[in-house]
Amino acid sequence: MGQAEITQRDLRQRSKEIMDAVESGRSFTVTRDGHEIGELIPLRRRRRFVTREQFATMSRNAATVDVAGFRADQDAAADQDLADPHDR
Repeated sequence: MGQAEITQRDLRQRSKEIMDAVESGRSFTVTRDGHEIGELIPLRRRRRFVTREQFATMSRNAATVDVAGFRADQDAAADQDLADPHDR
């Protein structure tokens, strides 16, 4: 299903109705003199937080972490020289 087309005049005259539709998820192609000039699309809103229940559900399928192996990987990758950077 494609986007509904609305004219610039429709947008001007029915802006509240059209913006309410965009807010509820609909998209529109705006035309002027029969030519497409733009799109009205809802913003993608990323969720920032998940509920405790959602986190628990996702965590059940997470891989276990081998703490000793993780530390060994860090030690191998990091510069272990603790020289004072001001000694030159």
